[in-house]
Amino acid sequence: MSEKASAISVRNVSITYKWIKAYSIKKNLLRLKKADNQIVEAVKNVSFEVPEGSILGIIGKNGSGKSTILKALAGIFSADEGEIDLHGHSVSLLAIGVGFQKELTGRENILLCGMLLGFSEDYVREKMPEIIKFAEIGKFIDMPVRTYSSGMYSKLAFSITAILETDIMLVDEVLSVGDHKFKKKSFKKMQELISDSHRTVVIVSHSIPSLRSLCQNVIWMHDGEIKRMGEANEVLDEYTEFMN
Repeated sequence: MSEKASAISVRNVSITYKWIKAYSIKKNLLRLKKADNQIVEAVKNVSFEVPEGSILGIIGKNGSGKSTILKALAGIFSADEGEIDLHGHSVSLLAIGVGFQKELTGRENILLCGMLLGFSEDYVREKMPEIIKFAEIGKFIDMPVRTYSSGMYSKLAFSITAILETDIMLVDEVLSVGDHKFKKKSFKKMQELISDSHRTVVIVSHSIPSLRSLCQNVIWMHDGEIKRMGEANEVLDEYTEFMN
């Protein structure tokens, strides 16, 4: 049987950004001196392929470059070097703090997010009752998102991405947020979504049990580089040993 075509190709990608210390900003404003910029290499010459229909996990300690590479796949960050090819697939990013307009209501954000994902207004409106029902945030659906708790925010974000299904789903730590009942429901929904042989999923998480049960392969990132890449259980065993 022939190998599946790639849904995602990441080739020699490097991403850097400038970090300005708070005191440097203040000094810059008060004394009109140049702020001290520190160049951070968040991702260093990373390459990998994700076959269509597969589930890839990415693990690593904080600051290892996991979320940066995920946001680059979503088009939020651009690579300073190398290239990312999604081979014409539609993509959605499920992450806390990304994509919502705080002054708009939950209902208005559903419409905005759906249309930004490339869906028609009619289609998003048709799916809206299902999204609202799944989110379980009650009357808050018609209140500004700035009034939401982090749990409510994650419920709505998950519901939009889960119901408005794209070819590629990028998930950043959202499965660990929310109450126990919703965690269970979202985990079950994620299993349903990734059972579709044509959907490709990339999950960034610190949860080893979640990655073991959901992913076929895992990338372990360390200081912006890929330290290990391969079958999920093997990589996660090595990562666990390293962290202990």
